[in-house]
Amino acid sequence: MPADNTAHLVAAAQRRHELTRSKAVQALRELEHTGSPVTFQTVVAAAGVSRSWLYTQPDLKVEIQRLRAVVRAAPTSTVPLSQKASDASLLQRLEAANQRNHELAAENQQLRRQLARALGDERAARLTDSARSTRHASATIGPC
Repeated sequence: MPADNTAHLVAAAQRRHELTRSKAVQALRELEHTGSPVTFQTVVAAAGVSRSWLYTQPDLKVEIQRLRAVVRAAPTSTVPLSQKASDASLLQRLEAANQRNHELAAENQQLRRQLARALGDERAARLTDSARSTRHASATIGPC
């Protein structure tokens, strides 16, 4: 009776499957990290796996479709997904910009008041000087 080697064959197939999966996952991570377009073809080329096998892996298929949709939503972006700002980060930057805007508006109002006060003082000084020179002129007797 021949020896039953099916356990070894199953174990080898399982190892081959895990190696292929790890290559596909690594290729996905690398494509996402570099900001390269993520498609089935690019994953197949980067991982060295077959396209038909890739389509039979539901979790990898969903991840490829998700990453492809993200790239389609922002086709002009060259920043890798791992380096993009989060929503919380963007909100914090917006709040900081709004705060700075309010500070600049308040400073602008203060400078406008200071300028108005300085121009008013200058005008008052000119009027005072003008009034003094008019009094001196009227005290002088002109030609007859």
